[in-house]
Amino acid sequence: QWPFSRFLFFQEPASAFASFLNGLASFVMLLRYKAAVPPASPMYPTCVAFAWVSLNAWFWSTVFHTRDTAVTEKLDYFCASAVVLHSVYLCCVRTLGLQRPALISIFRAFLLLFLACHISYLTLVRFDYGYNMAANASIGLLNLAWWLRWCLRNRPRLPHVWKCAAVVLLLQALALLELLDF
Repeated sequence: QWPFSRFLFFQEPASAFASFLNGLASFVMLLRYKAAVPPASPMYPTCVAFAWVSLNAWFWSTVFHTRDTAVTEKLDYFCASAVVLHSVYLCCVRTLGLQRPALISIFRAFLLLFLACHISYLTLVRFDYGYNMAANASIGLLNLAWWLRWCLRNRPRLPHVWKCAAVVLLLQALALLELLDF
């Protein structure tokens, strides 16, 4: 038997296909971003890093929905947590970090420590689905509140900020669909 034949059997074809399409969309947007934004732009490294973290997460999501094992499940969950935390990091860099590089360095170290502790707990103590969901939802809500606060504070000065608020709310709605397992 061909050694990779077990990977051809999709246990969750719709989820695997959706994860693949999300990864493809992330890759296309990364290419478009890199073509349109000069590397010297202040947010360039943070946005490109976020794209790669997201691509990694969608890759492991696709693999997990293709081949459900203990390892692929953990990689899917841990990489999703990395995306959620990197999203908060991106928010912090955009709203505070460009003017306060020392603060952003401390916040980055805190987020990396949190991710390491989160993964360690789920790996070494107990793989607790409820805790994982609560941790990611809490960070997601922090991200939502932070962006919406920034949008409200900058609305008088930036008339297009409603687009940011709309995207943040739509992404939160999509995350809610994921949480409710639709």
